[in-house]
Amino acid sequence: MGLRIAFTRFTALRQRCETAIARPVWGHPEYEDGAVIPTEPWQPLTGDHAEAFAADGMGPVGTLTELVALPDAPAPAALAGLPESLGDSHAQYLGHAQSPPGALTTTLNRATGRRIGLHIDNWDKLPCSTRHQARRRLCYNLGPGARYLILGDADIRTIARARHPHTDDLRAYAADHPLRCVRIRLDPGEGYLAPTELHPHDGSTQHQDQPSTVAFWLGHWPRGILRSLV
Repeated sequence: MGLRIAFTRFTALRQRCETAIARPVWGHPEYEDGAVIPTEPWQPLTGDHAEAFAADGMGPVGTLTELVALPDAPAPAALAGLPESLGDSHAQYLGHAQSPPGALTTTLNRATGRRIGLHIDNWDKLPCSTRHQARRRLCYNLGPGARYLILGDADIRTIARARHPHTDDLRAYAADHPLRCVRIRLDPGEGYLAPTELHPHDGSTQHQDQPSTVAFWLGHWPRGILRSLV
């Protein structure tokens, strides 16, 4: 299956989105061998791309990406408490991370000090056949800089041959198949709900001159419970 993004205003989506092809790299000083990363140039989002990404109301919510704004209500005393009034009081707070400016992708393998590129999350450890039932990730950009969410347009059920998929399956797939990806700009106070256990993804601060801090949760949020950016 392909990427599904909830939006009602194509112009608003297009203003914050670009597309490119992601490919594996070897011998790169910053990346693990085989890491899948976007290749420039980034291209504007076309109507055809948007139509392909458009999500009708019929698919499982666990396959849906939503671009959302921080609530207008006062912030809680601790970030861990933010989602309690947002439709899933059992959401799991994963913590926060600061990304330096100018990073094509942001996730590091701390054991090696190298970036891993686009990857698949595995918090719920579900097999391919039920990955659409995994929790979605809620992420907010707390600033001070803008950043991007990068998503691959193919999901792991198309990519992986193994029953229990892994980022290595993505790397093997991308070695033989062009993988289109979309990057979505998120300014401070903006965020996303995304099926990061289904779609290759990572953050990016490319072309930004300020760092940004992001906070993450996992949960089962109903569609449309958070105010949409698009």
